[in-house]
Amino acid sequence: MERYPEQTTATIESLRTSGWREAIATGDREGYSSMWQALSNAARTAVENGLLSEGKGLWLLADACSMMLNPSSPNEPFKPFMVMDGRRSCLPIDFQQDDVDLFATFVDEIDDPWLKARLADLVWLLIKPRDPKYALVAIDAYRQLPLDTETWIRGSRECWQRAISLTLMLRRGAGDRLKEIEAALVAAFDNSRNEHGYLALWLSDTLASHRLGHDHRQAIAIKLEGMAHAFDVDGDLHRAKDFFDAASRWFQRTGNIVKAAEMTACLAEVWVKEAVARLSSEQASNMVAASFYENAIQTYRNIPRSERNTHRADERIAELHKHLSEAGAKSLDEMGSITSPTIDITEIVKTAINAVKGKPTLDALAAFANIYRGARAEKIREFSEKMLREHPLQALFAATHMSRDGRVIAKRPGMGLGDANSEEYKATLWAEMVKHYGMELGLVVQGDIWPALEVLRLEHRLHAEDFIAIANRSPIIPPDRKVLMGRALFAGYDNDFVVALHILVPQIEHMVRWHLKAAGVKTTTLDKDGIENENGLSTLMEAPEAAQIFGEDLSFELKALFCDAFGPNLRNELAHGLLTDEECQSTYAIYAWWLGVKIVFNTFWNAARKAQNPSDES
Repeated sequence: MERYPEQTTATIESLRTSGWREAIATGDREGYSSMWQALSNAARTAVENGLLSEGKGLWLLADACSMMLNPSSPNEPFKPFMVMDGRRSCLPIDFQQDDVDLFATFVDEIDDPWLKARLADLVWLLIKPRDPKYALVAIDAYRQLPLDTETWIRGSRECWQRAISLTLMLRRGAGDRLKEIEAALVAAFDNSRNEHGYLALWLSDTLASHRLGHDHRQAIAIKLEGMAHAFDVDGDLHRAKDFFDAASRWFQRTGNIVKAAEMTACLAEVWVKEAVARLSSEQASNMVAASFYENAIQTYRNIPRSERNTHRADERIAELHKHLSEAGAKSLDEMGSITSPTIDITEIVKTAINAVKGKPTLDALAAFANIYRGARAEKIREFSEKMLREHPLQALFAATHMSRDGRVIAKRPGMGLGDANSEEYKATLWAEMVKHYGMELGLVVQGDIWPALEVLRLEHRLHAEDFIAIANRSPIIPPDRKVLMGRALFAGYDNDFVVALHILVPQIEHMVRWHLKAAGVKTTTLDKDGIENENGLSTLMEAPEAAQIFGEDLSFELKALFCDAFGPNLRNELAHGLLTDEECQSTYAIYAWWLGVKIVFNTFWNAARKAQNPSDES
């Protein structure tokens, strides 16, 4: 729908007379969402009344307020509030140079801190050459926003964090602003009370995440401790847990290991209280209680050896284990955990860093994409066979694999004493291969991928368009999915593995389906009602042609990583909404994203080399 005639111009005079202040005042609450709605309504009314210049000015202000602030990303701090059917709402790149110049002129006349901060931030981001003046204006406006619970929820959290980010970006050019921001956050923390809910915790987290509040560590820790005890007494166990946890972390920052351990013990006991409460509630659940007992045990284990006697940690762990076993016996079959000695990966990390460090962007990406060769299916098979031969007892009996919520999601038969060609042996061998593959991924992510990724982020500022361009030139990606794949890869680079995984996994499945179809493989199933349905990734990977197209190694990884219940099972876990935010950022998720980078970049790189050297057959 056309908002106003194409040739309509907005001027500083029309903005002044547009009634933007009155429009904002009609908002039902503070925050950019409310401002966007109010300004949009005012813009429509102005255009309907023939005030085209004023209407366009209001639409520009509404678009500026519509974007969501993403302070964790220095590359793209603004995101569209809506993306649907290939369309999206406004982004900074949608503003014309005349719009930016208008904002730059108008920003000094604005007395609303929300609007002033947003326009100044946009001008700082878009004006060429960049002028630090606008970043300073944005910082000062952001920090005018109240530090109270309601405003924090409505968006001031992101605004204050963006102010910190801009201050760190300007460094000395920001003057004493970082110290002033720190003082304001500390003062608001000091004035917060239990009736303010999570405000004190949010403020302390903001200070901690930006390494602020160093001189106030002791006071912050003590206050968090007091609030945690108060929540505990009031029966608000959720808040008590979070505040005890925060208090422990702040005491650790002071170097007070004794108090940190005390807070950890308090946190463990709140977990116990939750377990007892759940068992005695109207909707009693042994399964949930067992998870609470497990959390309590794990929390006690975090207490240093030097403080364990003080808090009877070992005795409490033993007691809680009895409760855990009792609850577990009523909800799940007993499950054990296997631990192994720690591994020193210092040299592996150094090698990974040096492989990427100091290289041009494309060379650094090439090194990163090949920081690990990838799983070698034959090697994993040989190792698994060796383990089954040397330790046959564990495979003689049938095994059941249960999900974290107690569902039986996979079973394998006992290996028995039959030959290696039996179906039982093959099933046991496959489960063993997937297990060892998962163990290998943990080492690869921590020793190779993550250290190299940190260097890549530090030395190279890449944008979504860069990854889209690479995907666009990668012959393995279907033509209509290159933008999606590029966005998935950028999301992981931008440390948003939740988004990366949710885009990447369906596109991996589509990529497999597309190539199988191109090879003449039937990828659908006709049901009894005559409905033809597309097969899922698990079924697709069972096709013999999959190994021919993608190779044995990649085929093994796609099956073990994405669609096997003995492994991470990322495709099915994601498709059914079973992945939590934390699990979307697990080593498996990070490796899945890196595998996507490897597939896309290497096919792009090889295609580019062949184009430059047509006679090169390698």
